[in-house]
Amino acid sequence: IANSLKALIQSRRGKTWTLELSPELVSMTTRFTEELMEQGLTYKVLTLVSQIDVNNEFEKLQRERGLGSEKHRKEVSDLIKECRQSLAESLFAWACQSPLGKDDTLLLIGHLEKVTVEANGSLDAVNLALLMALLYCFDISFLEQSTEERDDMIHQLPLLTERQYIATIHSRLQDSQLWKLPGLQATVRLAWALALRGISQLPDVTALAEFTEADEAMAELAIADNVFLFLTESVVVSENFYQEEFYIRRIHNLITDFLALMPMKVKQLRNRADEDARIIHMSMQMGNEPPISLRRDLEHLMLLIGELYKKNPFNLELALEYWCPSEPLQTSTIMGSYLGVAHQRPPQRQVVLSKFVRQMGDLLPPTIYIPYLKMLQGLANGPQCAHYCFSLLKVNGSSHVENIQGTGGSPVSWEHFFHSLMLYHEHLRKDLPSADSVQYRHLPSRGITQKEQDGLIAFLQLTSTIITWSENARLALCEHPQWTPVVVILGLLQCSIPPVLKAELLKTLAAFGKSPEIAASLWQSLEYTQILQTVRVPSQRQAIGIEVELNEIESRCEEYPLTRAFCQLISTLVESSFPSNLGAGLRPPGFDPYLQFLRDSVFLRFRTRAYRRAAEKWEVAEVVLEVFYKLLRDYEPQLEDFVDQFVELQGEEIIAYKPPGFSLMYHLLNESPMLELALSLLEEGVKQLDTYAPFPGKKHLEKAVQHCLALLNLTLQKENLFMDLLRESQLALIVSPLEQLLQGINPRTKKADNVVNIARYLYHGNTNSELAFESAKILCCISCNSNIQIKLVGDFTHDQSVSQKLMAGFVECLDSEDTEEFLEKKLAGIRHETRIHILNLLITSLERNPPNLALYLLGFELKKPVSTTNLQDPGVLGCPRTCLHAILNILEKGTEGRTGPVAVRESPQLAELCYQVIYQLCACADTSGPTMRYLRTSQDFLFSQLQHLPFSNKEYEMSMLNQMSWLMKTASIELRVTSLNRQRSHTQRLLHLLLDDMPVKPYSDGEGGIEDENRSVSGFLHFDTATKVRRKILSILDSIDFSQEIPEPLQLDFFDRTQIEQVIANCEHKNLRGQTVCNVKLLHRVLVAEVNALQGMAAIGQRPLLMEEISTILQYVVGRNKLLQCLHAKRHVLESWRQLVEIILTACPQDLIQAEDRQLIIRDILQDVHDKILDDEAAQELMPVVAGAVFTLTAHLSQAVRTEQKQPLVLGPGETHYAFMLDSSFTSPPPAENPMVGFASIGDSSLHIILKKLLDFILKTGGGFQRVRTHLYGSLLYYLQIAQRPDEPDTLEAAKKTMWERLTAPEDVFSKLQRENIAIIESYGAALMEVVCRDACDGHEIGRMLALALLDRIVSVDKQQQWLLYLSNSGYLKVLVDSLVEDDHTLQSLLTPQPPLLKALYTYESKMAFLTRVAKIQQGALELLRSGVIVRLAQCQVYDMRILSELDVDVNEGSLMELQGHIGRFQRQCLGLLSRFGGSDRLRQFKFQDENVEGDRVSKKDELELAMQQICANVMEYCQSLMLQSSPTFQHAMCLFTPSLSETINRDGPRQDTQAPVIPYWRLPGLGIIVYLLKQSANDFFSYYDSHRRSVNKLQNVEQLPPDEIKELCQSVMPVGVEKISTAQKYVLARRRLVKLINNRAKLLSLCSFIIETCLFILWRHLEYYLLHCTPTDSQDSLFASRTLFKSRRLQDSFTSETNLDFRSGLTGVSQHDLDQLQADAINAFGESLQKKLLDIEGLYSKVRSRYSFIQALVRRIRGLLRISRN
Repeated sequence: IANSLKALIQSRRGKTWTLELSPELVSMTTRFTEELMEQGLTYKVLTLVSQIDVNNEFEKLQRERGLGSEKHRKEVSDLIKECRQSLAESLFAWACQSPLGKDDTLLLIGHLEKVTVEANGSLDAVNLALLMALLYCFDISFLEQSTEERDDMIHQLPLLTERQYIATIHSRLQDSQLWKLPGLQATVRLAWALALRGISQLPDVTALAEFTEADEAMAELAIADNVFLFLTESVVVSENFYQEEFYIRRIHNLITDFLALMPMKVKQLRNRADEDARIIHMSMQMGNEPPISLRRDLEHLMLLIGELYKKNPFNLELALEYWCPSEPLQTSTIMGSYLGVAHQRPPQRQVVLSKFVRQMGDLLPPTIYIPYLKMLQGLANGPQCAHYCFSLLKVNGSSHVENIQGTGGSPVSWEHFFHSLMLYHEHLRKDLPSADSVQYRHLPSRGITQKEQDGLIAFLQLTSTIITWSENARLALCEHPQWTPVVVILGLLQCSIPPVLKAELLKTLAAFGKSPEIAASLWQSLEYTQILQTVRVPSQRQAIGIEVELNEIESRCEEYPLTRAFCQLISTLVESSFPSNLGAGLRPPGFDPYLQFLRDSVFLRFRTRAYRRAAEKWEVAEVVLEVFYKLLRDYEPQLEDFVDQFVELQGEEIIAYKPPGFSLMYHLLNESPMLELALSLLEEGVKQLDTYAPFPGKKHLEKAVQHCLALLNLTLQKENLFMDLLRESQLALIVSPLEQLLQGINPRTKKADNVVNIARYLYHGNTNSELAFESAKILCCISCNSNIQIKLVGDFTHDQSVSQKLMAGFVECLDSEDTEEFLEKKLAGIRHETRIHILNLLITSLERNPPNLALYLLGFELKKPVSTTNLQDPGVLGCPRTCLHAILNILEKGTEGRTGPVAVRESPQLAELCYQVIYQLCACADTSGPTMRYLRTSQDFLFSQLQHLPFSNKEYEMSMLNQMSWLMKTASIELRVTSLNRQRSHTQRLLHLLLDDMPVKPYSDGEGGIEDENRSVSGFLHFDTATKVRRKILSILDSIDFSQEIPEPLQLDFFDRTQIEQVIANCEHKNLRGQTVCNVKLLHRVLVAEVNALQGMAAIGQRPLLMEEISTILQYVVGRNKLLQCLHAKRHVLESWRQLVEIILTACPQDLIQAEDRQLIIRDILQDVHDKILDDEAAQELMPVVAGAVFTLTAHLSQAVRTEQKQPLVLGPGETHYAFMLDSSFTSPPPAENPMVGFASIGDSSLHIILKKLLDFILKTGGGFQRVRTHLYGSLLYYLQIAQRPDEPDTLEAAKKTMWERLTAPEDVFSKLQRENIAIIESYGAALMEVVCRDACDGHEIGRMLALALLDRIVSVDKQQQWLLYLSNSGYLKVLVDSLVEDDHTLQSLLTPQPPLLKALYTYESKMAFLTRVAKIQQGALELLRSGVIVRLAQCQVYDMRILSELDVDVNEGSLMELQGHIGRFQRQCLGLLSRFGGSDRLRQFKFQDENVEGDRVSKKDELELAMQQICANVMEYCQSLMLQSSPTFQHAMCLFTPSLSETINRDGPRQDTQAPVIPYWRLPGLGIIVYLLKQSANDFFSYYDSHRRSVNKLQNVEQLPPDEIKELCQSVMPVGVEKISTAQKYVLARRRLVKLINNRAKLLSLCSFIIETCLFILWRHLEYYLLHCTPTDSQDSLFASRTLFKSRRLQDSFTSETNLDFRSGLTGVSQHDLDQLQADAINAFGESLQKKLLDIEGLYSKVRSRYSFIQALVRRIRGLLRISRN
């Protein structure tokens, strides 16, 4: 509440600030807060502030047991303090915006009277805020503004508007009663005096004269109470002072007002100070103590100014008001307060202040020397101020050169200062002890007095400040020929002066070292002066330098300023430049001696030294660790580091030192003292932080810990490269990976708790974000290793309390609320990164086997199987708040509103990782069950998230796409799982959300009824009007932008383009997400090294241009990386979208979406997805995914349309009737006379659009993308299937329609659609043909197979035969036929014991199927014969190969079966050709039926049976044709069969398989075969007929069949997975199978009847010839007979080729005996039973199908023949 009050008051309209809110809002808050004020807000706030007390509150809570751990206590006390603070700040904010009224001001003064200070003498934050509130009440600085604004303000100022205000306050402040803090009273009085002085300058204030006159007296009172001292010691020092910009501004105004408005007072102070200085001087001359009563007000004022501007947290540079540039500066950057308008007169106030600064420095009395320097140091704080101050000191020295003493001008000048330093140096150098004098430790008597030392230190600090801020000053001083500060300072460092002074000198050097130019020479000078002894001279017994000082002087004093300053210097120097040949010529070159000193003397021993000031221990640790951190940060392991480099030194070869980074890595990758100390420092740090108590040096400890963690992090990042290089090199060093070392035992606790200690820093995420960040980073690095995961889980869960703390730490870091938009705030950025690292840790851990860290952090069972976990809300059944809750929380924020999840917009990267974690939990088998249950029941997560899809966030497009991907993938899993578990309501709800195109009312569970009504205002506006909204699944697709900006290609002037491309390719690597991107840093290093390697002057001149070109290349690569990542994200989201669509169509129960809607949905998606991919801008990389989606969608469209056709199936008396549903949105209601208009619910036009888009897509793929086209060919095949007439059961019932009716019947929908389809396909012309034919001939196997299948399909429906013509004319048919030779070889290789893949077999199969299809067309058969297909097939040797299965059991059975099938196919193809040229009308009908039944295969057995009968029928037809062609009359019959019926008798005998040897000289078969065939066919016919009738009955009553039978029927269509499908689907499959069976039997029946008719005909012709016209050889007429026969044969010869069977030879040998035998056998064979069967067949079948009474006539004739001849 207190915070909201503060926020409201801050947003008021007022004079000090605005929050950039809208005016209405500001007016509203102003009104509201004014009402509060009228009700006595000030009094309430002040009483609360005085009443609330941490200790009292704690006692109350303690009594009620309301306090927990230290952390909780700390949080509670912080909360109480924050309440007080916010209340006080509310008053402050109010006073800033509009000052308090009289009574409220008095209340405030009353409160402040009783205030006391803290232990360290400063005001606490609450009282500071209240004091500032009061000071703002007296603030009249706005009087300097322009007049209009000023008048408004004056009317709002109670000081002038309220009567009696001034009088009351004045008397109250004049009151002589002392406050508890006189200084506080003095401050208020001074402010009041200045307020009065300000008012006195207004025009009409004569009425207030009595008060305004009293301002001097009031100021005097204030000064008498040491107001400046109080402000310095109690206000400016207070820790909250620099956290509030307006505090600083107010005190700044207070001081500047005093200096500007009361110049006489200031003069008075100066005079008094001069007077005092004289008195002190005299006392010292006389040797007395100076009097005690001296005032030091001016000193205090100067110190206050110095303190106030020393820090500048908001970069305000308020101190600029004190500098009035003497010459107009050229650059606008240095023109401080008045915007660079040259020669403009600075404001009066600024002139006064700068005069104050200059005059105070004139003829400075010694007492004020140091305060004046400190004031300058404060005023020089800032880049522009430093410049002015530098100029001031320069001018001071030069203007009074002819002054006294000859040492240069004013004592406050560079000239004077550096001159003095040189004198000291000269003076002290004489005192340098000889190397072996032992008295060196005692400071010599002649040295620097304490006073002088303080003065020197003050001036050194001023110098440091100036040169830290101003680079110009740094270079100017350093290069000055007389002063040579660096040399003098280094000289002084070698003299014996106190460590404190040495430390200051080193700090000044560090400030100089900020410039790289100076740093390089500084290194050499350092080495030369041996401040750290790096070269031991044999003659020198005594060590010298800083090491001695540390061990002997500083340790004894227990203070270490020098060591700290030295570390600081090294730290600065290391940053800018780093000479590798440091110390060459005197020692092995390199940095090692310095590193050794820092590591062994400073770092490793810092804990064991004694410290007078406890905080200093941590300061030393911080500063030395900072050096290590910088060294390791800038180190990149290089190959040359791992080879010993030799250098020559004084005639011998010695090994050079390794780079410092190498040495640090080596120490950190071993169990070295350094690593051990770092880890124990981490342990101590976390222990200290866990106490939550303030202790000295806390800030420094935190920094030291941060550097330790950062060192470990850097080591982890670089160790792989380091260890790889080490393995390749010959160095005899052993290192272990850091993650293993961290698993080591901690010597103090005797446990392996190092990683736990690191993780415990996460518990302090709110208070120490940097530490949590580094800790999370380390954990994320370590977690990639599975073995470590298991160990870590053990360590983390070993101790219950630690385990809870760790969990709380992770959760707290995830819960921290900072958005990515405010990343300029460093802290928020760090917290955000910490959350990212934790989520990455979870993601990498989830990929490892359980138990892993993620399962522990997300709250899963670790001791029992993971899948038995029961996730709960936090607090339920003792369940703690886990990372899962935190993640869901992040994603949930904002889902109730309109705008959707807040994280998606404000921290997109975070949201993306959160969605990914949830997806991984749902996708992993172990965690999926518990997670999805929890999300579904407790959270309703998916529904609330999916409502807000698609997300829109243009700035972070990649993150947004990935968020949607993970969410859609999770939704797919949910739909699949709920469908499998039959949780229909869940599935249905999600489906409605994704697919509905009617606006839905927001879902409510019943409780939210009223809110529901309010929530959708549109709810009752659109009541009952059918406005359509976009389906969500489509709007998600809309949000994916298929176009992609491609970076401009590189334009290079210097580098070679192809080489650069090569380098870029070499720098590519896979990032965490598996995308290939270029490593920009590596590329930069490579290019810069290339530039550095260039020699010669020209190269140096062009260097800037080269560097510029490098930056161009890098920008290009960054753009390229972004492009790759963006495309990756788009592919990812499209994949997920496709997955979702596929799951919706395949896995969800079919009945949840009505058939009609289903088609509409598929149509909409298909059209949209095509429109997007066919756009010219669309990126080609997305084609494969889209093609996959199109394939699935078309398959489902085809299925949906065809099932719709089958639904209203009615078996009428004569044929099947179809009822067609029409979709009103496409066609108007049909006229009565034409019931069949549309095809399927979606209408023909939609289907045509889809077809056109498919074909466009195929053409768009151009020459490449064959794999994409395979999908599209599949889609096209599915599409063309729609127009195939569905299998109708052939019920063998007579057709009612006459021939005429059939011819005049209107075209049915199937043929209409087919005709239109083929018209559309042909409109694409040769371009499309070319693409398909090319794919059919070469490329990927699957592509070829599908292209062939497509050709097959198109050729079969292409009545114009355009495609066939194109195929043969452009030579593709010839290519296909010729390729059979290659296939022959590959097929032969398949028959080896270990065959390669069966790919070749399948392509061969497709090819043969296609050629068979072509062969069935008259034109096609001709073309095939022309292209020599028979010859090619005859050449194939694979048909001759036989497999000896006894010898080789290994032969792949699959290929064997397949091959037998293929040989069958070859025979069928030849038969196809045969039948084409013996073209019988009957067979054509057959073929026609053949074409219709192409869907799924009938099972193998049926197919074989059919093939056998087909072959038999073809042979019979061939015989019949031959007979008819050759014998025009009965007398000269052409005999194909000998008059022997022995085959029949033999085959009918007891053993059917024995074949009686046929009489050898007969070359022709006997008539017995025909009779046998006749009998067999008659028997077959009846079995087929029964089976057919049974199947028809089953089909009519599918629903009544027993389940087992249904299952059996289904299994023949779908061998696996029958159990999983729904009953409705089972019925569909069973029906399909039955229709197959029925049609198969019908075909067999027609073949049987055809064979019977043909056999009868042949039998009749032969019997007639033999029994009536044939003359036996042994009769007397034989000569004549044979002659006539010969004649007739002659004719025949002319057109019978040699290859024909020799018919004559058979006929010459027919004897009378044979004929008699024939007659007898025939009577037996053609008995009553056979005749009856044949007549039955005619009755049953031929009535409907064949020429009725044909069989009857033939039977009658044969009977007659036999009778005649018998007679």
